[in-house]
Amino acid sequence: MTSEFTIHNHNKAEVEEVEKIEIDLLLEAVFRYYGYDFRNYATPFIQRRICHRVNKENLTSVSALQEKVLRDPVVMESLISDFSINVTEMFRDPEFFKSFRTKVIPLVKDYPDIRIWHVGCSSGEEVYSMAILLHEEGIYEKTRIFATDINASILDKAKKGTFPLDGMQRYTKNYFEAGGKRAFSEYYKAVDDKVFFHPFLQKNVVFAQHNLVTDHSFNEFDIIICRNVLIYFNKCLQNDVHKLFYDSLSLSGFLGLGKREGIKFTSYENCYGEFDASEKLYRKIK
Repeated sequence: MTSEFTIHNHNKAEVEEVEKIEIDLLLEAVFRYYGYDFRNYATPFIQRRICHRVNKENLTSVSALQEKVLRDPVVMESLISDFSINVTEMFRDPEFFKSFRTKVIPLVKDYPDIRIWHVGCSSGEEVYSMAILLHEEGIYEKTRIFATDINASILDKAKKGTFPLDGMQRYTKNYFEAGGKRAFSEYYKAVDDKVFFHPFLQKNVVFAQHNLVTDHSFNEFDIIICRNVLIYFNKCLQNDVHKLFYDSLSLSGFLGLGKREGIKFTSYENCYGEFDASEKLYRKIK
């Protein structure tokens, strides 16, 4: 990422210090000009993603990337895509979905209506998985899922409900391990190398752009699912997001986090009971 000239004329520590300043200035510029705040994302993650974009754009420095980002919205879109994590699959971590099915559903199935916030929904595979699970448990009709992500282009993909056929074998396995009750192929039709999930699975889903860092609570929810997003934030930002979740969750509501995430060492540790510790499911108790 750094030109040969720079390396020859400065020692490694100086080069790293300059690069750190450049990254800080880039993130500040992105915030001030576009309103996206990545300043409290975890440093190693941000460094990797910026380095990737500098190389992709055939640039020699972060400062050159900053100039391009400020003058070319297309490059900014690419940078947002780099910063948004789009690792997902149908019934990802099947044990989580199984626990949700067997332990959470019995406690919410008699609610008159159920509101779920699926945070960082990416291309939508886990949202469709949840819709299938709720359908099989007979409560999809009275549930509204709000599926949000920072990345507008990935949300457009999610809204289509179209996925590559070659993932279906793995997804079918996940589905059965998550306690699936039917033939998984009942939920989609295959055309060439793509599958199209049935439109009824979208009927009670609202896909919307939402920025966890700068946007506020927009509803009260019975369930919030945010898996494998917080690991990319520093401690300060994680705490801010936990405040947002706490403010958005009804009393006795459920919070589902990713395998490497938790509420320990946050300001909200005492506000939840561990509902299923191994699957990172918590229940709001105060």
